[in-house]
Amino acid sequence: MAQRVFGITGWKNSGKTTLTVRLTAALTKRGLKVATVKHAHHSFEVDRPGTDSFRHREAGAVETAIISSRRWALMHELRGEDEPSLADILARLSPSDLVLVEGYKREPHPKIECRRLDALDRTPLAGAVPGVVAVASDSPDEKESLPLFSLDDVEAIADFIVRHLGIG
Repeated sequence: MAQRVFGITGWKNSGKTTLTVRLTAALTKRGLKVATVKHAHHSFEVDRPGTDSFRHREAGAVETAIISSRRWALMHELRGEDEPSLADILARLSPSDLVLVEGYKREPHPKIECRRLDALDRTPLAGAVPGVVAVASDSPDEKESLPLFSLDDVEAIADFIVRHLGIG
């Protein structure tokens, strides 16, 4: 079966992370196994200076795995290599019912666009980037030809995603 991928996209401060977290919780509560992918546009750290894994990476390790009885993580330092594509990352994930992808607005997978009045940029992405199939907004006056949801109506958005991807 093909991997089911659905994206959450939008400009900075549009509510992407909040919606991704809330959708993950809602879909998991329905019994679905959900994986997530988050694209960051800047350098980020998942471990802190002084930790063993940080020291391994700083010493030059290309990949560092850290494993405990509760979780494991694999960090890969690009060390001058190109950023991997979304397809490359999806291929590394364990099987799941659904992968929610935050960011990657230029990729063709289906996605919902988040819009908030407080966002730094409010230029609509629908029609300008591929794959936008719905909009979630905090503005009740929003004019949109695509399905339109309130940013807070997580259950309706989850229903839409499940129907759109043919899950269940």
